[in-house]
Amino acid sequence: MAFDSILRNATLPDGRKGQDVAIADGRVVAIEPRIEAEAAETIDARGYLLAPPFVDCHFHLDATLSLGLPRLNISGTLLEGIALWSELKPLLTHEAVAERALRYCDLAVSQGLLAIRSHVDVCDDRLLAVEALLEVKKRVKPYLDLQLVAFPQDGYFRSQGAARNLERALDLGVDVVGGIPHFERTMADGAASVRALCEIAARRGLMVDLHCDESDDPMSRHVETLAYEAQRLGLGARATGSHLTSMHSMDNYYVSKLLPLIAESGICAISNPLINLTLQGRHDAYPKRRGMTRVAEMRALGIPVALGQDCVMDPWYSLGGADMLDVAHMAVHGAPMTSREAIRWTFDAVTEIPARILGLEGYGIAVGAHADMVLLQAADPIEAVRLRATRLLVMRRGEIIARTPARTSELSLKGRPATLDPASYGPRSAGPAKTSSRGDAH
Repeated sequence: MAFDSILRNATLPDGRKGQDVAIADGRVVAIEPRIEAEAAETIDARGYLLAPPFVDCHFHLDATLSLGLPRLNISGTLLEGIALWSELKPLLTHEAVAERALRYCDLAVSQGLLAIRSHVDVCDDRLLAVEALLEVKKRVKPYLDLQLVAFPQDGYFRSQGAARNLERALDLGVDVVGGIPHFERTMADGAASVRALCEIAARRGLMVDLHCDESDDPMSRHVETLAYEAQRLGLGARATGSHLTSMHSMDNYYVSKLLPLIAESGICAISNPLINLTLQGRHDAYPKRRGMTRVAEMRALGIPVALGQDCVMDPWYSLGGADMLDVAHMAVHGAPMTSREAIRWTFDAVTEIPARILGLEGYGIAVGAHADMVLLQAADPIEAVRLRATRLLVMRRGEIIARTPARTSELSLKGRPATLDPASYGPRSAGPAKTSSRGDAH
């Protein structure tokens, strides 16, 4: 039998080594130690890690690459970022938003990031960014899955016209219901917005993903309402709470009640370590709070937790580069989660777990799955996180859409090797780390 392509001698995320992966008609059709067959193209994986593509389950594509427009965020705070975005919105054009988003998607593809959930602000009556990103979604569909969230950045109740605009955006084809309850005028309005938004999602048969409790205020407890409403309406895993940073500041007794309620409701959680670590704790002197939510504790209860990137070069974050391994790497340090099992889990938190949250069909390295994959210059998932490994090739539906040369160094040291591959430096004594549902804060 002849195949379109065969990747030979790959290491898979589950630890299997020396595997051949055969592809035909855009799907994986065989995975075996040695496939005796011909193929139009044969690729030597050289024992490196072959993984499913990265998934960013929380991003803002309408603002990306806008750093410096119309000015910089001097304080570095969340609130100045929101104010700055309000200054920029009237200056936006359809063409500029679309072009920045397309340029970002180019960068994402080069990094093996082939699925993004992007929130898009609906508080502009023009719905300019919504229309621009719906156009981008169509244009990138051949190589990237883009899921859009109708996001009332200035508050569902607080911003005049936001409720109407959110419904308009959903009617235009936006996929997910969004919200920001902690930015409403009162706690009561925030809770009411959660209820209203969940009811919209239930009525329309959509998912709901709320910016929830992105605050240092331990009394910001809208995730409790989200868990209740998701359970009342039967949303379950169709509901997601993003950020949840106030949980970092909550007292342990309340959290001991809250986490089982979240687990019981079946909702998902998303932490955004790059942003949470830099925007939170800005009012602290010392000690300064990290601001990340309680990732390990949620994992221990079986709550689905994923890691998102949130921002790249925009009013809230001046760094970033579409690199989900950078996100995983930062989560290890920010939580901290330094056991090998926990580091291994962070790889799943930027691949398989967010893929489930987005409901991606045919995802994974498995027979019958879409032939969407990335070859990483690393021996295993832990090493990929440690190295933020080079993406040697990126494949979409069986077609190679990006290549990057391997990172190697030439040395001129007497008596030492002439070349160096950083992927050869993995530990030789540590056993494999298997991901489990239990958390680890060490």
